[in-house]
Amino acid sequence: MEIRYSANQRDVKRYATKELRDEFLISGLYRPNEVASFYSHVDRMVVLGLMPVDETVSIDKGIDIWANFGTSFFLERREAGFFNIGGSGAASVDGVLYKLGNKDCIYIAQGARQVLFSSDSPENPAKFYGVSAPAHKKFETRLLTLADAAKKPLGSAETSNKRVINQFIHPDVLPTCQLSMGLTILESGSVWNTMPVHTHERRMEIYTYFDIPGENVVFHLMGEPGETRHIVMRSEDAVISPSWSIHSGCGTSSYSFIWAMGGENQAFDDMDTVAASKLR
Repeated sequence: MEIRYSANQRDVKRYATKELRDEFLISGLYRPNEVASFYSHVDRMVVLGLMPVDETVSIDKGIDIWANFGTSFFLERREAGFFNIGGSGAASVDGVLYKLGNKDCIYIAQGARQVLFSSDSPENPAKFYGVSAPAHKKFETRLLTLADAAKKPLGSAETSNKRVINQFIHPDVLPTCQLSMGLTILESGSVWNTMPVHTHERRMEIYTYFDIPGENVVFHLMGEPGETRHIVMRSEDAVISPSWSIHSGCGTSSYSFIWAMGGENQAFDDMDTVAASKLR
């Protein structure tokens, strides 16, 4: 498990490109039959990537649970959400099997002891993208399809940001301790996300971009509104956004991204919007 410690906005002003990428960018999430794991000290969120090819892969494969969490199993004091962004597959949670197609999601409640992932076809393996947050209470593990998500259309073709926010792990859909996750899909011809930008002092956020075709990229904007920086992102990269940082992006094509939040509350609109005229 790779550890990412918290970075403050004063130091980030002086970061060069490599330092910025080393601190906030997460890449290489999908390795055959392995678990890629990244522990962020920003609200103690964990980012996970699993690509089972011809094996069943446990959520904790290769992770020293006691050293990283001080518990006896991964979700003893945590909850997690996983999206499948690859071929069809399944998640088994304490013996109950959940089938996940592309863009399906599963919320796994605190206390689940055995969590296993598999793919239906080695030629087109599932890719499970997960985020885990500390949890204090057990809710209900639940499979969520795109049809189950609460939908929030936003933007327009004129501003190049016509998109639909699909709220999966969200208070309007199901109860959780603190984790919120959803999927935003941009329409063809739209390239901007989360513009006008915002911060949210009481929560952090993690994006992962995918369905970026070919050699296209997304320029992810971060930093304080008056001290913006950018990170060039490829398909299936993720990026950490501390509470003080904006999180927005512009692609060289349309794309999709999964957002995950954790912190003091789950109010989706708890944000501090910044006018474009204030950005530097």
